[in-house]
Amino acid sequence: MNIKELNANLSVSEQILPSDISELAKRGVRTLICNRPDGEGSDQPLFSEIEKTATEHRIQCHYLPVITGKVNDEDAVTFGELLTNDGPIHAYCRSGMRSTILWALSQAKQIPLTEIVATAKAAGYDMSAVAARIAGKSGEMDAMRSYDVVIVGGGAAGISTAASLLARNNALSIAIIDPAEKHYYQPGWTLVAAGIFTPEQTMRDMASLIPKGADWIKAAVAAFDPDSNTVTLEGCRLIKYTRLVVAAGIKLNWDGIEGLSETIGRNGVTSNYRYDLAPYTWELVRNLKGGRALFTQPPMPIKCAGAPQKAMYLSGDHWYRNQLIDKVNIEFYNAGAVLFGVAAYVPALMKYVERYQAELKLNHKLVRIDGDKKTAYFETATADGGTEIISREFDMIHVCPPQTAPDFIRSSPLVDAAGWVDVDQYTLRHTRYNNIWSLGDVANAPNAKTAAAARVQAPIVAANIIADIKGTHKVAHYNGYGSCPLTVERGKIVLAEFGYGGKLLPSMPKWILDGTKPTRAAWFLKEKLLPPIYWQGMLKGKEWLVNPVMSDEA
Repeated sequence: MNIKELNANLSVSEQILPSDISELAKRGVRTLICNRPDGEGSDQPLFSEIEKTATEHRIQCHYLPVITGKVNDEDAVTFGELLTNDGPIHAYCRSGMRSTILWALSQAKQIPLTEIVATAKAAGYDMSAVAARIAGKSGEMDAMRSYDVVIVGGGAAGISTAASLLARNNALSIAIIDPAEKHYYQPGWTLVAAGIFTPEQTMRDMASLIPKGADWIKAAVAAFDPDSNTVTLEGCRLIKYTRLVVAAGIKLNWDGIEGLSETIGRNGVTSNYRYDLAPYTWELVRNLKGGRALFTQPPMPIKCAGAPQKAMYLSGDHWYRNQLIDKVNIEFYNAGAVLFGVAAYVPALMKYVERYQAELKLNHKLVRIDGDKKTAYFETATADGGTEIISREFDMIHVCPPQTAPDFIRSSPLVDAAGWVDVDQYTLRHTRYNNIWSLGDVANAPNAKTAAAARVQAPIVAANIIADIKGTHKVAHYNGYGSCPLTVERGKIVLAEFGYGGKLLPSMPKWILDGTKPTRAAWFLKEKLLPPIYWQGMLKGKEWLVNPVMSDEA
Protein backbone atom coordinates (compact mmCIF):
# COMPACT_ATOMS: atom_id res chain seq x y z
CA MET A 1 0.00 0.00 0.00
CA ASN A 2 1.60 3.22 -1.21
CA ILE A 3 -0.02 6.04 0.79
CA LYS A 4 0.23 9.61 -0.56
CA GLU A 5 -0.48 12.57 1.72
CA LEU A 6 -2.45 15.43 0.14
CA ASN A 7 -2.72 17.31 3.44
CA ALA A 8 -2.71 16.64 7.16
CA ASN A 9 -6.28 15.34 7.04
CA LEU A 10 -6.39 13.43 3.73
CA SER A 11 -4.33 10.67 2.18
CA VAL A 12 -4.95 8.66 -0.99
CA SER A 13 -3.68 5.39 -2.43
CA GLU A 14 -4.23 2.66 -4.96
CA GLN A 15 -6.59 -0.23 -4.22
CA ILE A 16 -6.26 -1.41 -0.61
CA LEU A 17 -6.80 -4.90 0.78
CA PRO A 18 -8.55 -5.94 3.99
CA SER A 19 -5.10 -6.75 5.38
CA ASP A 20 -4.13 -3.06 4.96
CA ILE A 21 -6.83 -1.80 7.32
CA SER A 22 -4.78 -2.42 10.45
CA GLU A 23 -1.99 -0.21 9.08
CA LEU A 24 -4.48 2.57 8.31
CA ALA A 25 -5.87 2.25 11.83
CA LYS A 26 -2.36 2.61 13.26
CA ARG A 27 -2.02 5.83 11.24
CA GLY A 28 -5.13 7.10 12.99
CA VAL A 29 -7.48 6.95 10.01
CA ARG A 30 -11.10 7.44 11.15
CA THR A 31 -12.88 7.66 7.77
CA LEU A 32 -12.38 5.59 4.63
CA ILE A 33 -13.69 6.56 1.17
CA CYS A 34 -13.84 4.09 -1.72
CA ASN A 35 -13.93 5.71 -5.18
CA ARG A 36 -13.55 2.50 -7.17
CA PRO A 37 -16.62 0.60 -8.44
CA ASP A 38 -16.70 -3.08 -7.54
CA GLY A 39 -15.71 -5.45 -10.34
CA GLU A 40 -13.15 -3.28 -12.17
CA GLY A 41 -10.36 -5.82 -11.75
CA SER A 42 -10.09 -9.56 -11.19
CA ASP A 43 -7.69 -9.05 -8.26
CA GLN A 44 -9.92 -6.44 -6.58
CA PRO A 45 -11.60 -7.13 -3.23
CA LEU A 46 -15.16 -5.92 -2.93
CA PHE A 47 -16.04 -2.81 -0.93
CA SER A 48 -18.12 -4.94 1.43
CA GLU A 49 -15.00 -6.94 2.32
CA ILE A 50 -13.06 -3.73 3.03
CA GLU A 51 -15.97 -2.28 5.02
CA LYS A 52 -16.32 -5.37 7.20
CA THR A 53 -12.68 -5.23 8.32
CA ALA A 54 -12.70 -1.44 8.63
CA THR A 55 -15.76 -1.55 10.87
CA GLU A 56 -13.96 -3.97 13.15
CA HIS A 57 -11.25 -1.28 13.50
CA ARG A 58 -13.89 1.41 14.14
CA ILE A 59 -13.23 3.15 10.85
CA GLN A 60 -16.27 4.75 9.19
CA CYS A 61 -16.65 3.77 5.52
CA HIS A 62 -18.23 5.51 2.54
CA TYR A 63 -18.77 4.13 -0.97
CA LEU A 64 -18.54 6.83 -3.66
CA PRO A 65 -17.77 4.82 -6.82
CA VAL A 66 -16.67 6.79 -9.85
CA ILE A 67 -16.08 5.33 -13.31
CA THR A 68 -12.65 6.21 -14.65
CA GLY A 69 -12.76 9.46 -16.60
CA LYS A 70 -16.35 10.14 -15.53
CA VAL A 71 -15.72 12.35 -12.48
CA ASN A 72 -18.52 14.91 -12.49
CA ASP A 73 -19.18 18.00 -10.40
CA GLU A 74 -21.80 16.23 -8.26
CA ASP A 75 -19.24 13.55 -7.31
CA ALA A 76 -16.78 16.27 -6.35
CA VAL A 77 -19.36 18.04 -4.18
CA THR A 78 -20.19 14.79 -2.38
CA PHE A 79 -16.50 14.06 -1.88
CA GLY A 80 -16.03 17.53 -0.41
CA GLU A 81 -18.87 16.92 2.01
CA LEU A 82 -17.28 13.63 3.12
CA LEU A 83 -14.09 15.53 3.91
CA THR A 84 -15.95 17.16 6.82
CA ASN A 85 -16.18 13.77 8.58
CA ASP A 86 -13.85 12.72 11.38
CA GLY A 87 -10.26 12.57 10.21
CA PRO A 88 -7.72 11.59 9.30
CA ILE A 89 -9.43 10.45 6.10
CA HIS A 90 -8.11 7.99 3.52
CA ALA A 91 -9.52 7.67 -0.02
CA TYR A 92 -8.62 5.04 -2.59
CA CYS A 93 -9.40 3.88 -6.13
CA ARG A 94 -7.41 1.84 -8.65
CA SER A 95 -4.35 4.11 -8.64
CA GLY A 96 -5.34 7.04 -6.41
CA MET A 97 -5.93 9.26 -9.45
CA ARG A 98 -9.73 9.43 -9.20
CA SER A 99 -9.58 10.20 -5.48
CA THR A 100 -7.06 12.96 -6.16
CA ILE A 101 -9.20 14.41 -8.97
CA LEU A 102 -12.23 14.46 -6.67
CA TRP A 103 -10.19 16.24 -4.03
CA ALA A 104 -8.85 18.76 -6.56
CA LEU A 105 -12.29 19.62 -7.92
CA SER A 106 -13.84 19.79 -4.46
CA GLN A 107 -11.18 22.24 -3.26
CA ALA A 108 -11.16 24.53 -6.30
CA LYS A 109 -12.85 27.40 -4.46
CA GLN A 110 -10.84 27.04 -1.25
CA ILE A 111 -7.28 26.48 -2.46
CA PRO A 112 -5.35 28.37 -5.15
CA LEU A 113 -5.11 26.45 -8.39
CA THR A 114 -1.31 26.47 -8.39
CA GLU A 115 -1.30 24.93 -4.91
CA ILE A 116 -3.71 22.16 -5.97
CA VAL A 117 -1.52 21.24 -8.94
CA ALA A 118 1.69 21.39 -6.91
CA THR A 119 0.25 19.29 -4.08
CA ALA A 120 -1.03 16.63 -6.47
CA LYS A 121 2.23 16.58 -8.39
CA ALA A 122 4.21 16.08 -5.19
CA ALA A 123 2.02 13.06 -4.50
CA GLY A 124 2.68 11.71 -8.00
CA TYR A 125 -0.54 12.72 -9.75
CA ASP A 126 -0.70 14.97 -12.83
CA MET A 127 -3.59 17.42 -12.41
CA SER A 128 -2.76 19.59 -15.41
CA ALA A 129 -5.88 18.53 -17.31
CA VAL A 130 -8.04 18.99 -14.22
CA ALA A 131 -6.48 22.40 -13.69
CA ALA A 132 -7.53 23.33 -17.21
CA ARG A 133 -11.04 22.12 -16.45
CA ILE A 134 -11.21 24.19 -13.27
CA ALA A 135 -9.88 27.25 -15.02
CA GLY A 136 -12.27 26.78 -17.91
CA LYS A 137 -9.60 26.36 -20.55
CA SER A 138 -7.57 23.51 -22.05
CA GLY A 139 -4.30 23.24 -23.91
CA GLU A 140 -4.53 19.47 -24.28
CA MET A 141 -5.07 19.43 -28.04
CA ASP A 142 -1.72 21.07 -28.74
CA ALA A 143 0.17 18.77 -26.37
CA MET A 144 -1.56 15.60 -27.51
CA ARG A 145 0.57 12.47 -27.95
CA SER A 146 0.13 10.66 -31.25
CA TYR A 147 0.90 7.05 -32.23
CA ASP A 148 0.70 4.86 -35.31
CA VAL A 149 -1.15 2.25 -33.26
CA VAL A 150 -2.83 2.64 -29.88
CA ILE A 151 -3.80 -0.56 -28.07
CA VAL A 152 -6.36 -0.30 -25.28
CA GLY A 153 -5.73 -3.13 -22.83
CA GLY A 154 -2.56 -4.78 -21.54
CA GLY A 155 -3.93 -8.27 -21.12
CA ALA A 156 -3.15 -11.35 -23.18
CA ALA A 157 -4.74 -9.97 -26.35
CA GLY A 158 -3.28 -6.45 -26.15
CA ILE A 159 0.32 -7.33 -25.36
CA SER A 160 0.36 -10.18 -27.89
CA THR A 161 -0.92 -7.86 -30.62
CA ALA A 162 1.74 -5.26 -29.83
CA ALA A 163 4.48 -7.90 -29.92
CA SER A 164 3.21 -9.33 -33.22
CA LEU A 165 3.03 -5.85 -34.78
CA LEU A 166 6.58 -4.99 -33.72
CA ALA A 167 7.84 -8.33 -35.01
CA ARG A 168 6.51 -7.28 -38.42
CA ASN A 169 7.54 -3.62 -38.31
CA ASN A 170 9.67 -2.41 -35.42
CA ALA A 171 9.53 1.18 -36.69
CA LEU A 172 5.87 1.55 -35.67
CA SER A 173 5.09 3.87 -32.77
CA ILE A 174 2.83 1.85 -30.47
CA ALA A 175 1.22 2.68 -27.15
CA ILE A 176 -0.40 0.17 -24.80
CA ILE A 177 -2.88 1.82 -22.44
CA ASP A 178 -3.55 -0.03 -19.19
CA PRO A 179 -3.47 1.14 -15.55
CA ALA A 180 -2.81 -2.30 -14.03
CA GLU A 181 0.47 -2.92 -12.19
CA LYS A 182 0.14 -6.69 -12.49
CA HIS A 183 -0.57 -9.07 -15.36
CA TYR A 184 -2.22 -12.43 -14.69
CA TYR A 185 -2.15 -15.78 -16.44
CA GLN A 186 -5.77 -16.43 -15.64
CA PRO A 187 -5.95 -19.97 -17.11
CA GLY A 188 -3.69 -20.97 -14.22
CA TRP A 189 -6.24 -20.08 -11.55
CA THR A 190 -8.08 -23.37 -12.13
CA LEU A 191 -4.90 -25.18 -11.06
CA VAL A 192 -4.37 -22.82 -8.12
CA ALA A 193 -7.84 -23.87 -6.92
CA ALA A 194 -6.71 -27.51 -7.07
CA GLY A 195 -3.48 -26.98 -5.14
CA ILE A 196 -1.29 -27.53 -8.23
CA PHE A 197 -0.08 -23.99 -8.92
CA THR A 198 0.64 -21.23 -6.40
CA PRO A 199 -1.04 -17.88 -7.05
CA GLU A 200 2.37 -16.28 -7.56
CA GLN A 201 3.06 -18.55 -10.54
CA THR A 202 0.22 -16.84 -12.39
CA MET A 203 1.36 -13.24 -11.89
CA ARG A 204 4.01 -10.95 -13.40
CA ASP A 205 4.74 -7.23 -13.16
CA MET A 206 3.15 -5.48 -16.13
CA ALA A 207 6.31 -3.45 -16.74
CA SER A 208 8.29 -6.64 -17.42
CA LEU A 209 5.92 -7.69 -20.21
CA ILE A 210 5.58 -4.52 -22.29
CA PRO A 211 7.30 -5.28 -25.63
CA LYS A 212 10.49 -3.40 -26.39
CA GLY A 213 9.59 -0.55 -28.70
CA ALA A 214 6.11 0.04 -27.25
CA ASP A 215 5.18 2.79 -24.79
CA TRP A 216 3.15 1.87 -21.73
CA ILE A 217 0.63 4.55 -20.81
CA LYS A 218 -0.29 3.66 -17.26
CA ALA A 219 -3.78 5.10 -17.20
CA ALA A 220 -7.38 4.05 -17.67
CA VAL A 221 -9.42 4.95 -20.73
CA ALA A 222 -12.47 7.10 -20.14
CA ALA A 223 -13.90 7.54 -23.63
CA PHE A 224 -13.40 7.12 -27.37
CA ASP A 225 -13.88 9.65 -30.14
CA PRO A 226 -13.44 7.60 -33.32
CA ASP A 227 -14.38 10.54 -35.53
CA SER A 228 -11.34 12.50 -34.33
CA ASN A 229 -9.16 9.38 -33.81
CA THR A 230 -8.61 10.12 -30.12
CA VAL A 231 -8.84 8.28 -26.84
CA THR A 232 -9.57 10.18 -23.62
CA LEU A 233 -7.72 9.03 -20.52
CA GLU A 234 -8.45 9.58 -16.84
CA GLY A 235 -7.61 13.16 -15.97
CA CYS A 236 -9.00 14.12 -19.40
CA ARG A 237 -5.71 13.59 -21.27
CA LEU A 238 -6.05 12.89 -24.98
CA ILE A 239 -4.10 10.35 -27.05
CA LYS A 240 -4.30 10.42 -30.84
CA TYR A 241 -3.98 7.37 -33.04
CA THR A 242 -3.80 6.46 -36.70
CA ARG A 243 -5.07 2.95 -35.96
CA LEU A 244 -6.70 1.63 -32.81
CA VAL A 245 -6.87 -1.85 -31.29
CA VAL A 246 -9.43 -2.45 -28.54
CA ALA A 247 -8.50 -5.37 -26.28
CA ALA A 248 -10.09 -4.21 -23.04
CA GLY A 249 -11.14 -7.59 -21.66
CA ILE A 250 -14.33 -8.30 -19.76
CA LYS A 251 -16.02 -7.11 -16.56
CA LEU A 252 -16.99 -9.54 -13.82
CA ASN A 253 -20.37 -8.34 -12.60
CA TRP A 254 -20.34 -9.47 -8.96
CA ASP A 255 -23.36 -7.29 -8.24
CA GLY A 256 -25.34 -9.19 -10.88
CA ILE A 257 -26.21 -11.80 -8.24
CA GLU A 258 -28.03 -10.45 -5.19
CA GLY A 259 -26.04 -10.90 -1.99
CA LEU A 260 -22.88 -12.19 -3.69
CA SER A 261 -20.79 -9.08 -3.05
CA GLU A 262 -21.55 -9.25 0.65
CA THR A 263 -20.49 -12.88 1.13
CA ILE A 264 -17.87 -13.72 -1.51
CA GLY A 265 -14.68 -14.97 0.12
CA ARG A 266 -16.41 -16.21 3.28
CA ASN A 267 -19.30 -18.42 4.38
CA GLY A 268 -18.08 -21.08 1.98
CA VAL A 269 -18.66 -18.85 -1.07
CA THR A 270 -15.77 -18.76 -3.54
CA SER A 271 -14.85 -18.21 -7.19
CA ASN A 272 -11.85 -19.18 -9.32
CA TYR A 273 -12.52 -16.05 -11.37
CA ARG A 274 -10.62 -13.94 -8.84
CA TYR A 275 -6.89 -14.20 -8.16
CA ASP A 276 -7.24 -13.89 -4.40
CA LEU A 277 -10.12 -16.37 -4.13
CA ALA A 278 -8.74 -19.36 -6.05
CA PRO A 279 -6.71 -20.40 -2.95
CA TYR A 280 -9.92 -20.16 -0.90
CA THR A 281 -11.53 -22.68 -3.26
CA TRP A 282 -8.73 -25.15 -2.52
CA GLU A 283 -9.10 -24.49 1.20
CA LEU A 284 -12.82 -25.23 1.06
CA VAL A 285 -12.34 -28.40 -1.00
CA ARG A 286 -9.67 -29.79 1.32
CA ASN A 287 -11.69 -29.08 4.44
CA LEU A 288 -15.03 -30.41 3.20
CA LYS A 289 -15.42 -33.98 4.46
CA GLY A 290 -19.14 -34.21 3.81
CA GLY A 291 -22.14 -32.10 2.87
CA ARG A 292 -23.35 -30.32 -0.25
CA ALA A 293 -21.10 -28.55 -2.80
CA LEU A 294 -22.75 -26.38 -5.45
CA PHE A 295 -21.13 -25.16 -8.67
CA THR A 296 -22.79 -22.53 -10.87
CA GLN A 297 -22.54 -21.15 -14.39
CA PRO A 298 -24.32 -17.94 -15.54
CA PRO A 299 -25.76 -17.15 -18.98
CA MET A 300 -23.28 -16.66 -21.81
CA PRO A 301 -21.10 -14.96 -22.78
CA ILE A 302 -18.43 -15.54 -20.16
CA LYS A 303 -14.70 -15.98 -20.43
CA CYS A 304 -13.53 -19.58 -20.42
CA ALA A 305 -16.96 -21.16 -20.51
CA GLY A 306 -15.51 -24.44 -19.26
CA ALA A 307 -14.06 -22.96 -16.06
CA PRO A 308 -17.19 -23.41 -13.90
CA GLN A 309 -17.27 -27.15 -14.57
CA LYS A 310 -13.48 -27.45 -14.35
CA ALA A 311 -13.91 -26.37 -10.73
CA MET A 312 -16.50 -29.10 -10.25
CA TYR A 313 -14.37 -31.84 -11.82
CA LEU A 314 -11.16 -31.08 -9.92
CA SER A 315 -13.04 -30.71 -6.63
CA GLY A 316 -14.85 -33.98 -7.29
CA ASP A 317 -11.56 -35.67 -8.13
CA HIS A 318 -10.12 -34.65 -4.75
CA TRP A 319 -13.13 -36.08 -2.89
CA TYR A 320 -13.07 -39.20 -5.11
CA ARG A 321 -9.39 -39.90 -4.42
CA ASN A 322 -9.91 -39.38 -0.69
CA GLN A 323 -12.90 -41.74 -0.47
CA LEU A 324 -15.28 -38.87 0.30
CA ILE A 325 -17.32 -38.91 -2.90
CA ASP A 326 -20.22 -40.73 -1.22
CA LYS A 327 -20.27 -38.14 1.55
CA VAL A 328 -20.16 -34.98 -0.62
CA ASN A 329 -23.22 -34.24 -2.74
CA ILE A 330 -22.13 -32.35 -5.88
CA GLU A 331 -24.67 -30.29 -7.82
CA PHE A 332 -23.95 -28.28 -10.98
CA TYR A 333 -26.38 -25.44 -11.76
CA ASN A 334 -26.04 -24.18 -15.33
CA ALA A 335 -28.12 -21.31 -16.71
CA GLY A 336 -27.72 -22.91 -20.15
CA ALA A 337 -29.52 -25.87 -21.65
CA VAL A 338 -26.49 -28.13 -22.25
CA LEU A 339 -23.43 -29.22 -20.30
CA PHE A 340 -21.04 -28.02 -23.00
CA GLY A 341 -21.74 -26.16 -26.23
CA VAL A 342 -19.84 -28.52 -28.57
CA ALA A 343 -21.55 -31.90 -28.57
CA ALA A 344 -18.45 -33.95 -29.51
CA TYR A 345 -16.97 -33.42 -26.03
CA VAL A 346 -20.10 -34.13 -23.99
CA PRO A 347 -19.83 -37.97 -23.83
CA ALA A 348 -16.39 -37.84 -22.20
CA LEU A 349 -17.55 -35.15 -19.77
CA MET A 350 -20.67 -37.08 -18.80
CA LYS A 351 -18.55 -40.05 -17.71
CA TYR A 352 -16.94 -37.77 -15.12
CA VAL A 353 -20.27 -36.33 -14.08
CA GLU A 354 -21.28 -39.91 -13.34
CA ARG A 355 -17.97 -40.75 -11.61
CA TYR A 356 -18.39 -37.83 -9.22
CA GLN A 357 -22.12 -38.55 -8.81
CA ALA A 358 -22.84 -34.94 -9.73
CA GLU A 359 -26.44 -33.87 -10.20
CA LEU A 360 -26.88 -31.68 -13.29
CA LYS A 361 -29.37 -28.84 -13.05
CA LEU A 362 -29.69 -27.23 -16.49
CA ASN A 363 -31.65 -24.02 -17.11
CA HIS A 364 -31.05 -22.93 -13.51
CA LYS A 365 -29.68 -19.41 -13.07
CA LEU A 366 -28.22 -18.29 -9.76
CA VAL A 367 -29.95 -15.05 -8.77
CA ARG A 368 -29.30 -14.67 -5.04
CA ILE A 369 -27.07 -15.90 -2.23
CA ASP A 370 -27.66 -15.60 1.50
CA GLY A 371 -24.19 -16.29 2.84
CA ASP A 372 -25.11 -16.24 6.52
CA LYS A 373 -27.81 -18.86 5.95
CA LYS A 374 -25.66 -20.69 3.39
CA THR A 375 -28.53 -20.76 0.93
CA ALA A 376 -28.49 -20.18 -2.84
CA TYR A 377 -31.53 -19.21 -4.90
CA PHE A 378 -32.00 -20.19 -8.54
CA GLU A 379 -34.43 -19.08 -11.22
CA THR A 380 -35.78 -21.87 -13.43
CA ALA A 381 -38.60 -22.39 -15.90
CA THR A 382 -41.91 -23.98 -14.96
CA ALA A 383 -43.99 -26.36 -17.06
CA ASP A 384 -46.46 -23.60 -17.95
CA GLY A 385 -43.75 -21.35 -19.39
CA GLY A 386 -43.30 -19.16 -16.34
CA THR A 387 -40.42 -19.02 -13.87
CA GLU A 388 -39.99 -19.95 -10.24
CA ILE A 389 -37.29 -19.48 -7.61
CA ILE A 390 -35.95 -22.54 -5.83
CA SER A 391 -33.55 -22.53 -2.88
CA ARG A 392 -30.70 -24.86 -2.03
CA GLU A 393 -28.58 -24.96 1.11
CA PHE A 394 -24.86 -25.52 0.72
CA ASP A 395 -21.66 -26.18 2.64
CA MET A 396 -19.59 -24.63 -0.16
CA ILE A 397 -20.51 -22.97 -3.44
CA HIS A 398 -18.30 -22.04 -6.38
CA VAL A 399 -19.79 -19.11 -8.27
CA CYS A 400 -19.04 -17.87 -11.75
CA PRO A 401 -20.33 -14.27 -11.90
CA PRO A 402 -22.27 -12.90 -14.89
CA GLN A 403 -20.06 -10.90 -17.23
CA THR A 404 -20.30 -7.85 -19.48
CA ALA A 405 -18.03 -5.58 -21.47
CA PRO A 406 -16.30 -2.94 -19.28
CA ASP A 407 -18.38 0.15 -18.51
CA PHE A 408 -16.24 2.53 -20.59
CA ILE A 409 -16.66 0.20 -23.57
CA ARG A 410 -20.42 -0.20 -23.20
CA SER A 411 -20.89 3.57 -23.10
CA SER A 412 -18.73 4.12 -26.22
CA PRO A 413 -19.77 4.49 -29.89
CA LEU A 414 -17.83 1.32 -30.75
CA VAL A 415 -20.35 -1.27 -29.56
CA ASP A 416 -23.25 -3.31 -30.86
CA ALA A 417 -26.67 -3.44 -29.23
CA ALA A 418 -25.41 -5.91 -26.62
CA GLY A 419 -22.51 -3.68 -25.58
CA TRP A 420 -19.57 -5.53 -27.19
CA VAL A 421 -17.14 -3.99 -29.70
CA ASP A 422 -18.71 -4.52 -33.11
CA VAL A 423 -16.31 -6.30 -35.49
CA ASP A 424 -16.35 -8.47 -38.57
CA GLN A 425 -15.95 -11.96 -37.10
CA TYR A 426 -13.37 -13.01 -39.69
CA THR A 427 -11.09 -9.96 -40.07
CA LEU A 428 -11.77 -8.57 -36.55
CA ARG A 429 -12.00 -5.12 -38.11
CA HIS A 430 -14.65 -2.74 -36.84
CA THR A 431 -17.83 -2.78 -38.87
CA ARG A 432 -18.08 1.03 -39.02
CA TYR A 433 -14.60 2.44 -38.38
CA ASN A 434 -12.01 1.10 -40.82
CA ASN A 435 -9.00 2.05 -38.67
CA ILE A 436 -10.19 0.15 -35.59
CA TRP A 437 -9.78 -3.53 -34.75
CA SER A 438 -10.81 -5.48 -31.66
CA LEU A 439 -9.98 -8.90 -30.24
CA GLY A 440 -10.11 -10.92 -27.06
CA ASP A 441 -13.01 -11.01 -24.64
CA VAL A 442 -14.39 -7.56 -25.49
CA ALA A 443 -15.09 -8.23 -29.19
CA ASN A 444 -18.51 -9.47 -30.34
CA ALA A 445 -17.13 -12.23 -32.58
CA PRO A 446 -19.02 -15.45 -31.67
CA ASN A 447 -15.97 -17.42 -30.57
CA ALA A 448 -15.16 -18.86 -27.16
CA LYS A 449 -13.64 -16.17 -24.96
CA THR A 450 -10.36 -17.88 -24.06
CA ALA A 451 -6.66 -17.06 -23.97
CA ALA A 452 -6.21 -19.58 -26.77
CA ALA A 453 -8.55 -17.52 -28.95
CA ALA A 454 -6.49 -14.39 -28.27
CA ARG A 455 -3.32 -16.32 -29.13
CA VAL A 456 -4.68 -16.93 -32.64
CA GLN A 457 -6.44 -13.58 -33.03
CA ALA A 458 -3.42 -11.38 -32.20
CA PRO A 459 -1.26 -12.37 -35.22
CA ILE A 460 -4.31 -12.06 -37.50
CA VAL A 461 -5.05 -8.54 -36.28
CA ALA A 462 -1.35 -7.64 -36.58
CA ALA A 463 -1.17 -9.00 -40.13
CA ASN A 464 -4.31 -7.13 -41.14
CA ILE A 465 -3.07 -3.84 -39.69
CA ILE A 466 0.25 -4.17 -41.52
CA ALA A 467 -1.62 -4.96 -44.74
CA ASP A 468 -3.76 -1.86 -44.19
CA ILE A 469 -0.66 0.29 -43.63
CA LYS A 470 0.85 -1.02 -46.87
CA GLY A 471 -2.40 -0.36 -48.70
CA THR A 472 -2.83 -3.91 -49.96
CA HIS A 473 -6.17 -5.63 -50.38
CA LYS A 474 -5.02 -8.81 -48.68
CA VAL A 475 -6.48 -9.89 -45.34
CA ALA A 476 -6.08 -12.76 -42.92
CA HIS A 477 -9.20 -14.50 -41.69
CA TYR A 478 -9.96 -15.82 -38.20
CA ASN A 479 -11.83 -19.13 -38.10
CA GLY A 480 -13.17 -18.74 -34.57
CA TYR A 481 -10.56 -21.01 -32.99
CA GLY A 482 -10.80 -21.39 -29.24
CA SER A 483 -9.53 -23.97 -26.81
CA CYS A 484 -10.80 -25.14 -23.47
CA PRO A 485 -8.63 -27.70 -21.60
CA LEU A 486 -11.31 -29.34 -19.45
CA THR A 487 -9.53 -30.61 -16.33
CA VAL A 488 -11.70 -33.64 -15.67
CA GLU A 489 -9.33 -35.16 -13.10
CA ARG A 490 -5.89 -34.48 -11.72
CA GLY A 491 -3.62 -35.75 -14.49
CA LYS A 492 -6.13 -35.93 -17.36
CA ILE A 493 -7.78 -33.35 -19.61
CA VAL A 494 -10.40 -33.34 -22.34
CA LEU A 495 -8.83 -30.83 -24.74
CA ALA A 496 -11.69 -29.09 -26.51
CA GLU A 497 -10.52 -27.20 -29.61
CA PHE A 498 -13.16 -25.78 -31.91
CA GLY A 499 -14.12 -22.85 -34.11
CA TYR A 500 -17.19 -21.12 -35.46
CA GLY A 501 -20.26 -23.29 -35.55
CA GLY A 502 -18.70 -25.83 -33.19
CA LYS A 503 -16.37 -27.17 -35.89
CA LEU A 504 -13.57 -29.24 -34.34
CA LEU A 505 -10.16 -27.66 -34.93
CA PRO A 506 -7.57 -29.93 -33.30
CA SER A 507 -3.98 -28.67 -33.26
CA MET A 508 -2.53 -32.18 -33.37
CA PRO A 509 -3.32 -35.37 -35.27
CA LYS A 510 -5.75 -37.69 -33.50
CA TRP A 511 -3.10 -40.39 -33.11
CA ILE A 512 -1.02 -37.98 -31.04
CA LEU A 513 -3.81 -36.41 -28.99
CA ASP A 514 -7.52 -37.18 -29.27
CA GLY A 515 -9.19 -34.13 -27.77
CA THR A 516 -12.55 -35.84 -27.39
CA LYS A 517 -11.10 -38.20 -24.78
CA PRO A 518 -9.37 -37.53 -21.43
CA THR A 519 -5.59 -37.83 -21.89
CA ARG A 520 -2.43 -37.39 -19.84
CA ALA A 521 -0.81 -35.71 -22.84
CA ALA A 522 -3.33 -32.88 -22.67
CA TRP A 523 -2.68 -32.50 -18.93
CA PHE A 524 1.06 -32.26 -19.59
CA LEU A 525 0.31 -29.59 -22.18
CA LYS A 526 -1.83 -27.62 -19.72
CA GLU A 527 0.46 -27.90 -16.69
CA LYS A 528 3.94 -27.84 -18.21
CA LEU A 529 3.84 -26.38 -21.72
CA LEU A 530 1.10 -23.77 -21.93
CA PRO A 531 2.44 -21.44 -19.18
CA PRO A 532 5.88 -20.98 -20.85
CA ILE A 533 4.19 -20.78 -24.26
CA TYR A 534 2.13 -17.93 -22.82
CA TRP A 535 4.90 -16.01 -21.04
CA GLN A 536 7.79 -16.65 -23.44
CA GLY A 537 5.93 -17.20 -26.70
CA MET A 538 2.56 -15.53 -27.07
CA LEU A 539 3.44 -12.34 -25.15
CA LYS A 540 6.78 -12.09 -26.99
CA GLY A 541 5.33 -12.23 -30.49
CA LYS A 542 6.29 -15.87 -31.10
CA GLU A 543 3.40 -17.06 -33.24
CA TRP A 544 3.66 -20.78 -32.55
CA LEU A 545 0.94 -22.87 -34.19
CA VAL A 546 -0.43 -19.72 -35.87
CA ASN A 547 0.23 -18.77 -39.48
CA PRO A 548 -2.01 -15.97 -40.78
CA VAL A 549 -2.74 -16.66 -44.44
CA MET A 550 -3.32 -13.54 -46.52
CA SER A 551 -5.97 -13.67 -49.22
CA ASP A 552 -7.99 -11.22 -51.27
CA GLU A 553 -10.69 -9.34 -49.41
CA ALA A 554 -14.16 -10.76 -49.92
